[in-house]
Amino acid sequence: MRQDHDAQLVLLRHGESEWNKLNLFTGWRDVNLTAQGEEEARRAGLLLREAGLRFDVAFTSMQTRAIRTLWLALEQLDQMWIPEFKHWRLNERHYGALTGQDKKRAVEEFGAEQVHLWRRSYDVPPPKVGLQSPDYPGLDPRYAHISAAEMPRGECLKDVLARVLPYWDDVIVPELVAGRRVLIAAHGNSLRALLKHLEGVSDEAIADVNIPTGVPKLYHLDGDLRCVRTRYLGDEQELAAKIAAVKAQTAKG
Repeated sequence: MRQDHDAQLVLLRHGESEWNKLNLFTGWRDVNLTAQGEEEARRAGLLLREAGLRFDVAFTSMQTRAIRTLWLALEQLDQMWIPEFKHWRLNERHYGALTGQDKKRAVEEFGAEQVHLWRRSYDVPPPKVGLQSPDYPGLDPRYAHISAAEMPRGECLKDVLARVLPYWDDVIVPELVAGRRVLIAAHGNSLRALLKHLEGVSDEAIADVNIPTGVPKLYHLDGDLRCVRTRYLGDEQELAAKIAAVKAQTAKG
């Protein structure tokens, strides 16, 4: 895998979605961006442009909020023409039976400790959805090609990493090795899984990692695709406020 140059990678979490705004567990439910989310996506594109970044190929999930974030960011870069690839392995974590529930109400019902484990721990999955649930992906035609064994019904971050890594290794890594500049627009947890892999974050420490909406994270990777350096683009105070907002989603009050 060794190459003679640093690889450029940017991870971008989608802008605020309709269910982010309502503070609901979203997962694989396909919701759109809010007006603020659209503006965040455009702002992300401007930040990329101001940083002088260009891309050769882009990847995203099968979910509207990530797809539209990618499109709006690329529009600001005047790079809507680059190849883009969509795959379910980049989808958000499946929140199982929590899907659609208000996060603060879930704390009141199940307790803060249990909800924190479901939401932030590495290996504690939420209750699974039934096969007849509207949130079972097997009932959605866009996922008809996924085998029953691979079809998620409720995932922890460990499960998300297990499904993201094959796509990373088999599809995205060859692009980076070939010297192509890669943009991935996806979701809080599919990107947390990639971040964990790229930065070597421990199972325990990943619980405290919060990825803000609509803020590009730039990676420079060495010839073995290990992280040399990484940073978020944009204003540090704004970034801190966005990260705090993600962290506070299950706080009472």
